[in-house]
Amino acid sequence: MHILFCGDCFPASHSLLKERLPSGEDQILVCDGADLRKALANCDVVIPMMTILDEELMEAGSFRLVQQWGSGIEGVDLDAARARSVWVANVPASGSNADSVAEHLLLLILALLRQLPEAQANVQNGILGAPLGRMLAGRTVCLYGLGATARALARRLRVFGVRLVGITREQIAEKKEEFQLHDCFSASERTKALAQSDIVVLCVRLGPQTRGLVDAAALEAMPKGALLVNAARGGLVDYRAIERALRSGHLAGAALDVFWTEPIAPQDPLLQLPNVIATPHVAGVTDRSYAEIADAVARNIERLRCGEPPLNRAA
Repeated sequence: MHILFCGDCFPASHSLLKERLPSGEDQILVCDGADLRKALANCDVVIPMMTILDEELMEAGSFRLVQQWGSGIEGVDLDAARARSVWVANVPASGSNADSVAEHLLLLILALLRQLPEAQANVQNGILGAPLGRMLAGRTVCLYGLGATARALARRLRVFGVRLVGITREQIAEKKEEFQLHDCFSASERTKALAQSDIVVLCVRLGPQTRGLVDAAALEAMPKGALLVNAARGGLVDYRAIERALRSGHLAGAALDVFWTEPIAPQDPLLQLPNVIATPHVAGVTDRSYAEIADAVARNIERLRCGEPPLNRAA
């Protein structure tokens, strides 16, 4: 079996998968982007990582399974896959992946509130007792999207004594009780939720209806001095809108683990702003999360070997 990783990002995935496959029976290939069409023509399983698998690339290969390393499959043309009888599967966002992302989101929230980059710079400059941080206790945190990650984060945030509100497209009463929220709003009422939120955390899947979800209107609805945290997908946020909000000071800070183009260019103007904290798409990259993902991916490769459809199939 020839298994192709599209891109050399997330390097730990390669060795973890290799450990779980029968020795000598499979070949794991990593394509850094050059000659991708040629690589696709000679593989059985494609793991797209951050690569967009559109109809043209689907046409270039004879592979039988597109298996995402994680839950996001917005970059895979599902209709093109179905037309070619190619199975597409992902890994559920629950379990250790959701817990890992929740822990990282908590890290980003606290780093913003305590102005971690400035604090680190002050150590180098010999400045004691600055900057003046803000406490998390008593703040209103809005979970924009109520899925597995938001559930894991809500459980952790309650310990800090925050006021939790949520925005969802689903049953409001049930979600409010399940997540133990102080209040819950429908997507059409998001302005009411955002207007009372000190910190907004995006936990939404990216799709045609959610691309650019956090636009100028959403940012303006948030109180002056609010914070935005995103470890979901960069495309959820309107780039120009968040840049303006950060430069004007209406948005006091943003913590981003995902970006509009990945990897983000080191010279990107957003990264030069003092009120932006950025991490390289590592929210879900932990030992336990990756172990579970590797197990799930290896399991589906074995199912393909036996002629069985993959688990957690999307197409």
